Amino acid sequence: MADLLRFGTVGAPTTTPGAGTVAAIEHTKALGLQHLEIAWVQSVSVTDKTCEDIRVAAEKHGISLSIHAPYFINLNSQTPEKMVASDERLLKAARKGFLAGARDIVFHPASYHAQPPADVYPRVRDQLGMLVEKLHAEGVTAMIRPETMGKSAMFGTLEECVQLSKDVPGVLPCIDWAHLHARQGDGSFNSYDEFAAALTHVREVLGEAALKRVHFHLSGIEYTSKGEKMHLPLNEADLRYRDLLQAFVDFGVEGTAAVEAPDPFHVADALTFQATYRRLSGAALSSDE
Repeated sequence: MADLLRFGTVGAPTTTPGAGTVAAIEHTKALGLQHLEIAWVQSVSVTDKTCEDIRVAAEKHGISLSIHAPYFINLNSQTPEKMVASDERLLKAARKGFLAGARDIVFHPASYHAQPPADVYPRVRDQLGMLVEKLHAEGVTAMIRPETMGKSAMFGTLEECVQLSKDVPGVLPCIDWAHLHARQGDGSFNSYDEFAAALTHVREVLGEAALKRVHFHLSGIEYTSKGEKMHLPLNEADLRYRDLLQAFVDFGVEGTAAVEAPDPFHVADALTFQATYRRLSGAALSSDE
């Protein structure tokens, strides 16, 4: 039976022999993983020919793809010049990613810049709506995914990302579960009930279909009272990932999950998430028989 949730790494698996995304796709397949998130986090400097090579390799090896767009995107930029540059980074990542066969384009949406979140939301919504409309007019139909963020100074609560997805067609959230755990800095959002409440919120606002088209980020995380500090390997983190995966199984989520563990735990943690998910989903199937 095929996995409902496909696991992989953000960026090339650290054990990849050779360089380039095609090599990373081939190695992802060899590892037994099923997904790769291409990390264009500094800039997008790839040719159309390379994008075509990536798409062909992914189709050949049955690896689904997502793109992590550059970090330097801020839909609440404070000057026209910065907003134009920010827009171009997201547009280029989406265009090139779609050409490479990616179904999902992940990006960090905005900073509050010490402004009230309620004032920032409509600006981000309207800017994102304009960009998605532009992409759709060009035939670029990859899902655009604002990521939940791990610091309270950043736009990107679960509620904000879900509401954007309701308000802007062609948008769905990228839920980074470690970021949600770290955001308040108090160790909250780390129980089955809290995980289930988040999935329930997605279902209530966006419908059951949104749970059948998920893209998640997963990792351990270190945090302070101000939120996210750094990603951690699972064996050093307090994330109750088994409870999280159980919630995925219980809610029947379908889609992809990309793991952001630091070196040298990148591959090991992705395989751990996948193996644990398969064990839990297998147990659920057995109990239904």
